[in-house]
Amino acid sequence: MVLEDVASGWVGAVTRVEKSGGVHLVELEDRRGVRRSFPLGPGFWLEGRPIEALPPRPAPAQASPGTQVSASGRRITNSGSFAPASSGPKVAKRSRIWVEGRHDAELVQHVWGEDLAEAGIAVQLLEGVDNLEAILEVFGPTDTARAGVLVDHMVSGSKESRIAEAVSARWPGAVLVLGHPFVDIWQAVKPARVGLERWPDIPRGTDIKHGTLEALGWPHADQRDIAVGWKRILSTVRTYRDLEPALLGRVEELIDFVTVPWAQ
Repeated sequence: MVLEDVASGWVGAVTRVEKSGGVHLVELEDRRGVRRSFPLGPGFWLEGRPIEALPPRPAPAQASPGTQVSASGRRITNSGSFAPASSGPKVAKRSRIWVEGRHDAELVQHVWGEDLAEAGIAVQLLEGVDNLEAILEVFGPTDTARAGVLVDHMVSGSKESRIAEAVSARWPGAVLVLGHPFVDIWQAVKPARVGLERWPDIPRGTDIKHGTLEALGWPHADQRDIAVGWKRILSTVRTYRDLEPALLGRVEELIDFVTVPWAQ
């Protein structure tokens, strides 16, 4: 674009616009290669017509790679909900959700973390379902201070289901224990995310995490390998769509349970 500064008669191509001392300047280069800067504003001609030269509009904020944005431009969280407007840290409510282990917690936080933070709901570890009743005794569930619990591999007649029935009867309406059918939370990730048609069947007596990593051809010698393997699996989870429906419904139900309007 070639502009003419009317006051000086200088004609040149626009080479850059900069801000100096609080003033926007446009740099014009004439046909001899000489450059001069002029304050932006009125007083320029473009193709024989007077114009007001303005600074460029700021570029719209770009979403980071992988960020989901709705048709209206609102960011969408990993759980599929609209991201809340930033309103600063929230005070944690008394109601909370417990999960069995660290990998369960990391997966829940990865997908539902923004929703839980906005609601003020903390996710805590059971370190095994055998600890559930003792933890709830200390917590003291009520109708307003609710406890949601996610249990691995809870099937009819299992130890997990018996514990769930016992605590639900002891604290009716204040505790909700839900289980998913997977032996390990890793299997709640759709196998296609790691290049499998289905998760491998691990023989009884073999640790499921070691066996899964071995079947994948990944290092599996010790706890460090397990930690690295899990991070590798978790990194393939982009949104809730990469998880099995049998887990999605359970987590959503627990969140609904602990975020009823009267819950504290």
